[in-house]
Amino acid sequence: MIYVYLPPTFNFKMKKLLFTFIIAVSITFSFAQPTGGNGVTDDQLQLNTITTALPFMAITPDSRAGGMGDAGTALSPSSSSIYWNTSILSFSEQTSEVSLSYTPWLRQLTNDIHLSYLSAYYKINETHSVGGALRFFSLGEITFTDASGNVIRDDKPSEFELTGAYAFRLSNRLSLGINGKFAYSNLTGGLTVGGVNTKAGVVGAADLSFSYYNDDAKIGNLNGVYTLATTINNIGNKVAYSELSERDFIPMNLKIGNSFLAKFDAYNEVTFSLDLQRLLVPTPPIYELIDGEVTMLAGMNPNVGVINGIAQSFYDAPGALATDENGDYLQDADGNYEVVSGTRFKEELSEINVAFGVEWWYNDVFAVRTGVFYESPNKGNRQFLNLGASLKYNMFAIDFSYLASLNGRQSPLANTLRFTVRLDLDQAGSTNSNP
Repeated sequence: MIYVYLPPTFNFKMKKLLFTFIIAVSITFSFAQPTGGNGVTDDQLQLNTITTALPFMAITPDSRAGGMGDAGTALSPSSSSIYWNTSILSFSEQTSEVSLSYTPWLRQLTNDIHLSYLSAYYKINETHSVGGALRFFSLGEITFTDASGNVIRDDKPSEFELTGAYAFRLSNRLSLGINGKFAYSNLTGGLTVGGVNTKAGVVGAADLSFSYYNDDAKIGNLNGVYTLATTINNIGNKVAYSELSERDFIPMNLKIGNSFLAKFDAYNEVTFSLDLQRLLVPTPPIYELIDGEVTMLAGMNPNVGVINGIAQSFYDAPGALATDENGDYLQDADGNYEVVSGTRFKEELSEINVAFGVEWWYNDVFAVRTGVFYESPNKGNRQFLNLGASLKYNMFAIDFSYLASLNGRQSPLANTLRFTVRLDLDQAGSTNSNP
């Protein structure tokens, strides 16, 4: 049995609202789970993970959203919003903030791989806000060897991303945001492999974001702030690490977020945040070696341009191939391989990840938060629980987060404590900043 302690200031309205949101997110996750129906069984869909180049561009950098199940798209403005949703900066009550985040990576195996993220913004006026961020991913020290095991050299591969951000307020409740990005991925240091020269990956990309922000929202008699936000991230060129290799997509993705910040009294604020997230990258088709040739049995050709790839990602899932009693694939009169009815649509739905988080601030000084993240088993099977906390004093704040796997599959962040240090440049000598 699990006991949950609610402090004395956690009044009846807070308990009722918390119960309502728990029911809502339970229903949401029920729909996210694989289900039967339309002739589709849970084990029919194959493992079909979508992979990209420069995956570090999609790693959650901050500890606040990282403590809420990665449900950060519609959270209240902060310097980390440059990663999540630049447009929300238009509604910040602070003029400026700087933050530095540090995330250990694969800490159970090594101690020299990490992600660092420095971000800042400045609100020029009620209409215009600008910001910038630097992301650096160090892969530690790697020893390159030849086919015989002889050491070629030691190297320290790394990747970085530089972002410029701009938010424009359209009205009292609407805002747009745009980011420009430059990313550089040097994984081999120009090493020649099998007579082929390798090179660094270079990317130019953009983020687009939109926010609806209602600071006069109500649930019953409870006042609060409702935010609806959507972002398209990492719209950029494909990348190859040699002249002979195929170019791969970077992690372009779509996020739709909702949050409600409930203001119960002068001391207590609770934020509930729900995100739906999916990659905007073509789904790998099903290939098989038939009569000595690699044959595409289902799905669509993923080697397309960036814009076509974004559009195709919504309808190109291969689904599950139909078989007879002997396990042989079925073909129609035209020689096309048959797909089990409903599996293509189900696979498209399985590409949607669900994130949910809750955050409680007490007296704008102390916060605790938690969240869960769900990814379909046939798309990577990332399922984890996050815990987090914050402490704030005058212009300084520090956020912590911790990740625990829910399905036994180890995450690179499993059992790792990561943190973010924030500096509110408006609040020197004051305790009236906004979380």
